[in-house]
Amino acid sequence: MAFETIRLDQDINAVATLTLNRPDSLNALSARLLDEMRAAVESLPDSGARALLVTGAGRGFSSGADLASDGGLPEDVGAALEAHFNPLVEALFACPLPIVAAVNGPCAGAGCSLALAADIVIAGRSAYFLQAFINIGLIPDAGATWLLPRLVGRARAMEMMMMGERIPADRAADWGMISRVVDDEALLDEAGALAARLARGPTKAYGLLRRLAREAEQLPLSEALWAERIAQREAGWTEDFRSAVFAFLQKQPPTFRGA
Repeated sequence: MAFETIRLDQDINAVATLTLNRPDSLNALSARLLDEMRAAVESLPDSGARALLVTGAGRGFSSGADLASDGGLPEDVGAALEAHFNPLVEALFACPLPIVAAVNGPCAGAGCSLALAADIVIAGRSAYFLQAFINIGLIPDAGATWLLPRLVGRARAMEMMMMGERIPADRAADWGMISRVVDDEALLDEAGALAARLARGPTKAYGLLRRLAREAEQLPLSEALWAERIAQREAGWTEDFRSAVFAFLQKQPPTFRGA
């Protein structure tokens, strides 16, 4: 499929790299970009990819929603969420592959939400995270009100969302919002190496783990335990599990094939 606003590449390590590719607008999220990103994510299970790396072209990850290119101020701002943003967030969480986000420069608004939807978020030292909706009289969206309190706790999440101020990468790491901070010039190498490591892992187990982690947010303990029991049965049926146990007994490192 040909894309106009993103790039989707797959390397020999089975890592798919999805690059938001509107650098002239700091990768502002137009309806086309959101729909193309969703189509790319939904295509991954049949592509042979075993991990996804998401980043932004140019000097920033994303400046957030692009109201200008989508016709200015709509009568119903929430309609764009229903049609474009929310389906993409659902697709990211439903994706069976592990997702790494490499955050370069500004990561604002809904772009911040999309980055934080990844399983592991690595940021360059000059990156920052911003929920600026309140500064124009809107509420945080694209899953921000669900994600942020779970990542950093209610107090810090409310401060970030209500004050509308930049959170530098180092502070985001201290808060537990992201996994780590690296030098800007090392960002893509470190994120790529991590994605490649995940691509060598037990792909089906990763998919089950991603699903359980999402469902567990809404389940009482007894139901979460039962969900783990069912998922563990599925993981135990995989070739990766059986070959890894055999390798362990032979005192050899496992080789996962994603099956």
